Amino acid sequence: IQAAWNLKTRALTEMVYVDEIDMDQEGIAEIILDENAIAQVARPGTSLKLPGTSQGGGPSPAVRPVTQSGRPITGFVRPSTQSGRPSTMEQAMRTPRTALTARPITSASGGYVRLGTASMLTSPDGPFINLSRLNLSKYAQKPKLAKALFEYIFHHENDVKNALDLAALATEHAQFKDWWWKVQIGKCYYRLGLYREAEKQFKSALKQQDMVDTFLYLAKVYLRLDQPVTALNLFKQGLERFPGEVTLICGIARIYEEMNNISTAAEYYKDVLKQDNTHVEAIACIGSNHFYSDQPEIALRFYRRLLQMGVYNCQLFNNLGLCCFYAQQYDMTLSSFERALFLAENEEETADVWYNLGHVAVGIGDLNLAYQCFKLTLVNNNDYAEAYNNLAVLEMRKGHTEQARALLQTASSLAPHMYEPHFNVALLSEKLGDLQRSYTAAQKSEEAFPGHVDTQQLLKQLKEHFAML
Repeated sequence: IQAAWNLKTRALTEMVYVDEIDMDQEGIAEIILDENAIAQVARPGTSLKLPGTSQGGGPSPAVRPVTQSGRPITGFVRPSTQSGRPSTMEQAMRTPRTALTARPITSASGGYVRLGTASMLTSPDGPFINLSRLNLSKYAQKPKLAKALFEYIFHHENDVKNALDLAALATEHAQFKDWWWKVQIGKCYYRLGLYREAEKQFKSALKQQDMVDTFLYLAKVYLRLDQPVTALNLFKQGLERFPGEVTLICGIARIYEEMNNISTAAEYYKDVLKQDNTHVEAIACIGSNHFYSDQPEIALRFYRRLLQMGVYNCQLFNNLGLCCFYAQQYDMTLSSFERALFLAENEEETADVWYNLGHVAVGIGDLNLAYQCFKLTLVNNNDYAEAYNNLAVLEMRKGHTEQARALLQTASSLAPHMYEPHFNVALLSEKLGDLQRSYTAAQKSEEAFPGHVDTQQLLKQLKEHFAML
């Protein structure tokens, strides 16, 4: 054991010696023994936390808006992804833009809503089942009853600890031969954040029985461990056993989309449509990809397909209005946005529609209407950084420099991942002669979008100014 320990410490020392990192033996032991530890610096194209390292040549932020984590906005809102997850607590408190609420996701259990049926509602006599008085070992010996009881405890009561105890006793009673219980134990471990233990249970279940659900759960574990390449290989193994399975193909497409490899993701979404031509997520993602690829006419066909299928909500009419406008079908544009405003369920959706109407107004040259639309956007959602940025540009055109500067500072503090407010602050400061503030803002813009040519030219001009001084 000592020889093996020396070998491990020596190997680690040789690996990190290049960076001249001095690490004590306790730190090395912590890295070796922590099963959930992942590499601090991932290889290119192997991490979801560093989407900029993708080899797929994803769209730039100038073409397609990005989320706080740096990934392009997809055509479909999905729960439990990192797309809306802020990187710092400060950002979580400031810009929580989740799907339906303005409150940031604060814990793993907060995202799981109780199902609750009429028969299970709390009655005056007490709860439907008093979990603290249950003899779990007794119920674990009755397989049919145990499975129903587990589902009630896990899904309705959200009591992961008792559910795990019941599953452990039941799988022991089944002599570890029932794959279903292994999957349930893996689900409990996943909910508790014990991802390596969950991985072992799901792998053991797959050895006994091939199931699509088990592949999907195991892929979720790998994604949470930030191992997208392993998840992709797992999905492809699943497709060998279940050829043409839509959920597995869709899982591959999602991972490629999260890694900025949009072209490959679109190919897999097309494969999904070959198997199931009514798959809403695939149609929406392909449509958004065509829209941001400067093909609004083709995107319009996909969104019209969704409308024919019976999808009838604010988001769809909002997208239809944008596609009609950019495809120069002006007769349908305003009526689509009117329908979107009518169907909006909350203020965030209303704000999105007014923001897009502001873009339409800018496109037709009516800047007064655009100003009113962006103002209405902020009335509905006071944290809308893009509206602050566009209002600042309109204020600049009117010559209101101080108002423009205040609006740009608000936009850059609300959305530090956007490059536009930083670049506009840099331009404004440079015109006013505040070269130091301009240089600082230009550096932030370059950090948010390294390939922005105008930012690079501005930085070059500022460096020449400083060299002359």
